[in-house]
Amino acid sequence: MKPMTASDIRGSIVNATGGEVARMPLPGLHEVVWSDREYLGWRDPSAPQRGYLVFWRGDEPVGMVLRAAETRMSPGRSAMCSLCRTPQPADQVTLFSAARAGQAGREGNSVGTYICSDLACSLIIRIAPPKSDMQPDPEEVIASRAAGLATRLEGFTSKVLAA
Repeated sequence: MKPMTASDIRGSIVNATGGEVARMPLPGLHEVVWSDREYLGWRDPSAPQRGYLVFWRGDEPVGMVLRAAETRMSPGRSAMCSLCRTPQPADQVTLFSAARAGQAGREGNSVGTYICSDLACSLIIRIAPPKSDMQPDPEEVIASRAAGLATRLEGFTSKVLAA
């Protein structure tokens, strides 16, 4: 992922008002290892149900405000993130909704999907499988996971942007 500035991020949000974008907290951008990400996702420390996700869609940054469901899945069960497709304990996956962009969002329309609770899919997919003669090269596995994540992120974003 190409690096983003605070201005890039704030200008990329497609489903929030100008005031909401101005009040949006930003993560420590100087700490981000951009080459290890398909997107930047973070939760709002002062509003735990709110999250943000931004990425480059071609040459344009696109970002969206997410809202986490207030209820959690039952402990002791498994769940799978829809973006990174990583199975994990249910309490580590959350249903996030995003208001649609434009008039549809102002009318209350939204789309939702299950995403890693910490919005760190880009980091999770980089956990390399052990090297083995019976398995593909770990770098190929990570590249395949990254491509799949990017495709599914694009699909979710297209639903948010749909009129």
